[in-house]
Amino acid sequence: MPRPLRFVPAGAVVEVTARTVGSRFLLRPDETTNNLVLGVVGRAQELYGVRIFAFTVMSNHMHALLGVDHAAQLAGFMQHVLANISKEVGRHHRWQGPLWSRRYRSIVVADAESQAARLRYVVCQGLEEGLIDRAERWPGASTTVALMRGAPLRGVWFDRTAEFEARRRGLRPDPRRTERVYRVGLSQLPAFADKTTTEYRAFVRELVQQQERAVSANRRKEGKTSVLGVRRIVAQDPHAAPTDSDRSPAPLVHAASRAVRAAFHSAYRAFVDAFRTAAACLRKGLIADFPAGAFPPSLPFVDPESKTT
Repeated sequence: MPRPLRFVPAGAVVEVTARTVGSRFLLRPDETTNNLVLGVVGRAQELYGVRIFAFTVMSNHMHALLGVDHAAQLAGFMQHVLANISKEVGRHHRWQGPLWSRRYRSIVVADAESQAARLRYVVCQGLEEGLIDRAERWPGASTTVALMRGAPLRGVWFDRTAEFEARRRGLRPDPRRTERVYRVGLSQLPAFADKTTTEYRAFVRELVQQQERAVSANRRKEGKTSVLGVRRIVAQDPHAAPTDSDRSPAPLVHAASRAVRAAFHSAYRAFVDAFRTAAACLRKGLIADFPAGAFPPSLPFVDPESKTT
C-alpha cells in the first residue's frame, strides 16, 4: 500500500512516530542511550528550529509532538534525528544494519482538544503500555518531568567527523572539540499559549494525574496488580523484541470534531488532486505546478528510444 502524500499545513502541530526494525528494544533506556538521544534532538532543534511540545522515547519506538512551519522543516529535523540516533545507538548496542523499520509517520493535530489529548498520550506512554505506574518514572529520554516540573533536558552531541580526523592524524580526540552539550527547549502548545509557565505546568500535571487514575482503575478492573517496572525495563536485551506489537492503522488527522476532520480531509483531497495533476504534466514533459508544501517527484526516466540524433 503506497504511503499517503505528506501534507503539513503551515504552522501545524504534528504527532510523529518512529518504530525500530522488528520492534526490537534498541532504544532501551540507559544513561548512555538517554544522553545520546537528547544530544541528537537538541542539535536537530538548533539546526532546524522545530518547536518541541513533548516527546517520549520508548524501548522500541518514539513519539513526539512538534510544531513546524512547513513539511520540509519537519522532514529535515526528523531525518537528522533518526539518522543520528541510528548511528549512535547502533554503535552503543553493536547493532549492524538499519535501526528504524520505515520512514517516520506524522499526523496533523488539528484542534485544541486534540492537542491536549495527544499531549497526554505522549507524556503517559509508559502508563498506557503497562510498564510503569507513574508517568514520571519512565527511565528513558522523555519530556514528562520537564513539562511537569521544569527540569532541564540536556544531552551530548559527539562530533564523529572531528574524532575521525584526530585519530587519522594520530592524535587522541579532545572532548572539548568533539563533544558539545545541547539543551532541548520546550514550547507550550499553541492552544494553551496564553497560560503562564506555572499554569501550563499545572495543566500538564493535571493531565498526567487524570491519566494515572484512569489507568490504575482499569488495571484494578482487569485484575492486574503490577506493572513491568523500571528494573525489568532496563534489564531487557536491546536485540530482543516483544512477542507481538501494535500495528493499528494511523489516522490522517487528529481532530475532536467531525467538522474539523471534514475540513482537513477536504484540504488534503485538494492537495492530492493538485499534486496528481502536476505529476501528470511532469510525466508528459510539460510545466508542472506543484502545490505549496509538496515534495515533487524526481524527473521521469528518459527512454533512449525516444531520443533522436
